[in-house]
Amino acid sequence: MNIQPLLDALDLQADAARALADDLRAQIDDLQTKLREAEMHLEHLAITRKTVTSLADRLPAVVPDLPEHPDYPRILAAFNHATGPLRAKDVCEALGHQVLPKNVEGTRAKLKRLVKLGILTKADTGNFARKQ
Repeated sequence: MNIQPLLDALDLQADAARALADDLRAQIDDLQTKLREAEMHLEHLAITRKTVTSLADRLPAVVPDLPEHPDYPRILAAFNHATGPLRAKDVCEALGHQVLPKNVEGTRAKLKRLVKLGILTKADTGNFARKQ
Protein backbone atom coordinates (compact mmCIF):
# COMPACT_ATOMS: atom_id res chain seq x y z
CA MET A 1 0.00 0.00 0.00
CA ASN A 2 1.31 3.39 -1.01
CA ILE A 3 0.67 6.04 1.67
CA GLN A 4 2.50 8.83 -0.13
CA PRO A 5 -0.69 10.36 -1.62
CA LEU A 6 -2.18 10.41 1.89
CA LEU A 7 0.94 12.10 3.29
CA ASP A 8 0.90 14.62 0.42
CA ALA A 9 -2.75 15.43 1.20
CA LEU A 10 -1.87 15.87 4.88
CA ASP A 11 0.99 18.21 3.92
CA LEU A 12 -1.39 20.29 1.82
CA GLN A 13 -3.83 20.54 4.72
CA ALA A 14 -1.01 21.41 7.13
CA ASP A 15 0.26 24.14 4.78
CA ALA A 16 -3.26 25.56 4.47
CA ALA A 17 -3.75 25.47 8.25
CA ARG A 18 -0.32 27.11 8.76
CA ALA A 19 -1.22 29.86 6.25
CA LEU A 20 -4.58 30.41 7.97
CA ALA A 21 -2.86 30.58 11.39
CA ASP A 22 -0.31 33.10 10.05
CA ASP A 23 -3.12 35.20 8.56
CA LEU A 24 -5.05 35.09 11.83
CA ARG A 25 -1.94 36.09 13.81
CA ALA A 26 -1.47 39.07 11.48
CA GLN A 27 -5.12 40.05 11.98
CA ILE A 28 -4.73 39.70 15.76
CA ASP A 29 -1.64 41.94 15.70
CA ASP A 30 -3.54 44.50 13.62
CA LEU A 31 -6.55 44.35 15.96
CA GLN A 32 -4.34 44.69 19.04
CA THR A 33 -2.75 47.80 17.52
CA LYS A 34 -6.18 49.25 16.76
CA LEU A 35 -7.35 48.36 20.29
CA ARG A 36 -4.37 50.17 21.84
CA GLU A 37 -5.09 53.22 19.68
CA ALA A 38 -8.79 53.19 20.65
CA GLU A 39 -7.93 52.84 24.35
CA MET A 40 -5.45 55.72 24.09
CA HIS A 41 -8.09 57.84 22.36
CA LEU A 42 -10.57 57.04 25.15
CA GLU A 43 -7.98 58.03 27.73
CA HIS A 44 -7.35 61.33 25.94
CA LEU A 45 -11.10 61.99 25.77
CA ALA A 46 -11.42 61.34 29.51
CA ILE A 47 -8.56 63.77 30.22
CA THR A 48 -10.15 66.37 27.93
CA ARG A 49 -13.53 65.95 29.64
CA LYS A 50 -11.91 66.40 33.05
CA THR A 51 -10.06 69.52 31.88
CA VAL A 52 -13.14 71.06 30.26
CA THR A 53 -15.36 70.44 33.28
CA SER A 54 -12.74 71.92 35.61
CA LEU A 55 -12.55 75.04 33.43
CA ALA A 56 -16.31 75.37 32.91
CA ASP A 57 -16.71 77.20 36.23
CA ARG A 58 -14.38 79.92 34.98
CA LEU A 59 -16.29 80.60 31.77
CA PRO A 60 -18.74 83.49 31.76
CA ALA A 61 -22.38 82.50 31.63
CA VAL A 62 -23.98 82.96 28.24
CA VAL A 63 -27.27 84.77 28.54
CA PRO A 64 -29.78 83.60 25.96
CA ASP A 65 -31.37 86.17 23.70
CA LEU A 66 -34.46 87.77 25.19
CA PRO A 67 -37.73 87.64 23.32
CA GLU A 68 -38.63 90.74 21.32
CA HIS A 69 -40.71 92.70 23.81
CA PRO A 70 -39.79 95.82 25.78
CA ASP A 71 -40.96 94.31 29.09
CA TYR A 72 -38.26 91.62 29.23
CA PRO A 73 -35.27 93.88 30.00
CA ARG A 74 -37.43 95.74 32.51
CA ILE A 75 -38.43 92.44 34.15
CA LEU A 76 -34.76 91.49 34.51
CA ALA A 77 -34.02 94.92 35.98
CA ALA A 78 -36.76 94.34 38.56
CA PHE A 79 -35.13 91.05 39.55
CA ASN A 80 -31.70 92.71 39.73
CA HIS A 81 -33.07 95.17 42.29
CA ALA A 82 -35.05 92.55 44.24
CA THR A 83 -33.68 91.02 47.42
CA GLY A 84 -35.67 87.82 47.05
CA PRO A 85 -38.16 85.98 44.87
CA LEU A 86 -40.93 87.97 43.20
CA ARG A 87 -44.50 87.11 42.30
CA ALA A 88 -46.08 88.07 38.98
CA LYS A 89 -48.09 90.76 40.78
CA ASP A 90 -44.88 92.29 42.22
CA VAL A 91 -43.25 92.36 38.79
CA CYS A 92 -46.39 93.87 37.29
CA GLU A 93 -46.19 96.70 39.83
CA ALA A 94 -42.44 97.15 39.20
CA LEU A 95 -43.20 97.54 35.49
CA GLY A 96 -45.75 100.23 36.27
CA HIS A 97 -48.69 98.20 34.93
CA GLN A 98 -52.06 98.32 36.64
CA VAL A 99 -52.55 95.24 38.80
CA LEU A 100 -55.38 93.80 36.76
CA PRO A 101 -55.82 90.07 36.16
CA LYS A 102 -54.99 90.39 32.44
CA ASN A 103 -51.75 92.26 33.22
CA VAL A 104 -50.73 89.86 36.00
CA GLU A 105 -51.38 86.83 33.75
CA GLY A 106 -49.42 88.40 30.89
CA THR A 107 -46.53 89.08 33.24
CA ARG A 108 -46.74 85.53 34.61
CA ALA A 109 -46.52 84.17 31.03
CA LYS A 110 -43.39 86.27 30.45
CA LEU A 111 -41.86 85.01 33.70
CA LYS A 112 -42.54 81.41 32.68
CA ARG A 113 -40.88 82.06 29.33
CA LEU A 114 -37.81 83.38 31.16
CA VAL A 115 -37.81 80.17 33.24
CA LYS A 116 -37.83 78.11 30.03
CA LEU A 117 -34.92 80.16 28.70
CA GLY A 118 -32.99 79.40 31.90
CA ILE A 119 -32.78 83.02 33.03
CA LEU A 120 -35.19 82.75 35.96
CA THR A 121 -36.12 79.86 38.21
CA LYS A 122 -39.40 79.06 39.87
CA ALA A 123 -38.57 79.38 43.57
CA ASP A 124 -41.87 77.85 44.67
CA THR A 125 -45.50 78.08 43.63
CA GLY A 126 -46.00 81.53 42.13
CA ASN A 127 -42.55 82.85 43.11
CA PHE A 128 -39.80 83.51 40.59
CA ALA A 129 -36.14 84.28 41.22
CA ARG A 130 -33.06 85.15 39.20
CA LYS A 131 -31.04 82.05 38.35
CA GLN A 132 -27.71 82.01 40.17
